[in-house]
Amino acid sequence: MEYFDGIQIDPFVCHGAACIKGTRTRVSVVLDALSEGHATDWILAQYPTLEADDIHAAIAYGAWLARDLIRPLPPLDGY
Repeated sequence: MEYFDGIQIDPFVCHGAACIKGTRTRVSVVLDALSEGHATDWILAQYPTLEADDIHAAIAYGAWLARDLIRPLPPLDGY
């Protein structure tokens, strides 16, 4: 598995969920906030232990996961 500098996966921190290194903030929390339309400044205000680079690391990690996850598509009607 490829690891990103700003991301940690530790079975003793948040039950092994991917977190921002040195915090207990899950990558999924950052990605959820972004997907809801919140700006980086809003996220940083809500989670003062984070820095802008942490948000970029979360995005990079999410993109990496999306590239490796392949799900079958449902059949197209008429084919």
